[in-house]
Amino acid sequence: MPLQENADRIRNYKNKGRDADEMRRRRNETSIELRKAKKEESLLKRRNVCDVSDDDDGATSPLQEIGNKAQAAWSLEEIVAGIRGSDPEKQFEATQACRKMLSKERSPPINDVIKTGVIPRLVSFLDCANIPTLQFEAAWALTNIASGTSDQTNAVVKAGAVAPFIRLLESDNLAVCEQAVWALGNIAGDGPGLRDYVIDCGILEPLLRLATANVTASFLRNVTWTISNLCRNKNPSPPPKVVSYCLPTLRALLNLTDREVLADTCWALSYLTDGSNDKIQAVIDAGVVPRLVELLGSSEPAVLTPALRTIGNIVTGDDKQTQAVLDVGALRVFPQLLNHAKSNLQKESAWTLSNITAGNQQQIQAVIDHGLIPHLIDLMRRGDFKSQKEAVWAITNLTSGGSVLQVGHCLEHGCLAPLCSLLTARDTKIILVILDAIGNILHMAEQVNQLDQMCVMLEELGAVDKIEQLQTHENKEVYQAALKLIDKYLGADEEVDNVAAPEATDNCYQFNTPDNVPTGGFQF
Repeated sequence: MPLQENADRIRNYKNKGRDADEMRRRRNETSIELRKAKKEESLLKRRNVCDVSDDDDGATSPLQEIGNKAQAAWSLEEIVAGIRGSDPEKQFEATQACRKMLSKERSPPINDVIKTGVIPRLVSFLDCANIPTLQFEAAWALTNIASGTSDQTNAVVKAGAVAPFIRLLESDNLAVCEQAVWALGNIAGDGPGLRDYVIDCGILEPLLRLATANVTASFLRNVTWTISNLCRNKNPSPPPKVVSYCLPTLRALLNLTDREVLADTCWALSYLTDGSNDKIQAVIDAGVVPRLVELLGSSEPAVLTPALRTIGNIVTGDDKQTQAVLDVGALRVFPQLLNHAKSNLQKESAWTLSNITAGNQQQIQAVIDHGLIPHLIDLMRRGDFKSQKEAVWAITNLTSGGSVLQVGHCLEHGCLAPLCSLLTARDTKIILVILDAIGNILHMAEQVNQLDQMCVMLEELGAVDKIEQLQTHENKEVYQAALKLIDKYLGADEEVDNVAAPEATDNCYQFNTPDNVPTGGFQF
C-alpha cells in the first residue's frame, strides 16, 4: 500500500473528538499574567504626577503647568474652604493646591479628598469655560482621583463628571482638552461597566476626531491610550460600535512611528481580536494584518509584544483567518521570535504556532517549510516551563492533525525525547497533552504497521516506565489516560526483544520493518 494511501487511511482519525475550540486555544487562563507583562507599557489607569517639589510651579509631566503663582502649602481644610467659596481667584488657588496634593507620587490622599465632599464642586468647575486655568486644575485633580481604585473612580462618575469631560474634548484649550482625554481614559479603564457608560455618553466621535487633529506627540499618546481602554475588557466585550468606529482610526495610528502610539494601538487591536471570529474578521477586513506582521520585526519589546499578541489572537480563528496571517509572510520572523531574549516572547511565539498547527495540513506544512519544528523542539528542551508548555501544545496539535510525513518530520528531529522528559512535570494539564501526543503517534505507527518499533523507541527513552508510573497519579484524568495507552499500545504480552531498534542514519530514523509493511512506510 503506498504511503499516501496510508495517510488517507488515518485521515478519518485525525482530530477525532476534537473541535477547533479545543485545538485552538485562546488565552483566557493567562490574562492576569499578560496584564502583568504589559503593566509597564500601558497601564489601565494613569496619574498625572508632579515631578517637581511642592513649592515649585514649573512644568509637570506631560502637560505644562498653568498658573505661575508661588504658594505655601495649603492644609486640606483651607483647600476645601477655598473650593467652596465664591472668590474665583481663591477657587483657582485652592483647586490648584488640591491638584498638587493629589499629584504627589507617593500616597496621594485621594480618600481624604473624597471624604470632604468637594468632588461635585470640582466637577462644576469643568464648565467654567471663561476661566480655563480653573477648568484645567479641576480636570487634573479629578483625573488623579479617577486613577485610583474602583470606588475612587466611581466617586468621580457619580458626581456627574463624564458628560462635562466629554464636552471638553471639543475645547479650544488643548491643555484642558488633553486632561479631559486623560480623565476619560482612567474612567474607561476601570472595567467593562464604566467603559460602556463612557461610550454611551458619546465619547467615540469627539475622541476619534482628536486622533487625526494637529496635536502634540504627548496629546496623541493620551488619545491612543484612551482608545485602547475603550477596546479593553471582556465579559462583556466592547459593543460592536466600538469595533466599527475605532478600526479605521487604529489603522491610521498603526502607520505612525511613535513607540507609545504604536504600542497602545497594537494593544487595542489585541483586545478587539480576543473574542469571537466575527471580531477577528473585522480586524482582518480593516487591512491591518500586513502592518502587524511588519511590526513583528520591531526591536522594541513594547511594540513587538502587543503586535505578536494580536497576530496570535487572529490565528485562534478559523483556517481562513489563520491563512490571512500566513499569506503575508508572518512565519518568516518566527525563528527569531522563538529565540528572543525575552522568555515571554518565546512563550507567545510558541502559543501562536500551536494555533497554526491546529489548522489544516497545508498550514502545518508551512510551519515545517519555514524550519520551525527544530526551534519548537529546542524550546521544549531548554525553554522556561511556560514556553515548554506552549511548544508541547504546538507539537501535539501537529500530531493530531498532521499527515504521516508531517508527524515523521517531527520524529526525525527528535520530538519524542523532550516530550517524554516532560512527563514528570507537576502540571497535570501538560501531562495530559503529552499523553495525547504519544497516543497520536502510536496510533499513526499502528496504521503503518510500525507500532512495535515505536514502542521500542519509547522504551529506550524511558517513556514506558514513566507512563506506567502515571497509573498511580493522584489526578484521575492522568491515571485514565496512562492506563488507556498501556492497555491499547504498551502492554502487549509478547516479547519485543526480536524487534530491531531503529537505526539512525543521516539525521533520520529508518525502521527495520516486518515484511508486510509497505515500501517507503513510516520512515523517520
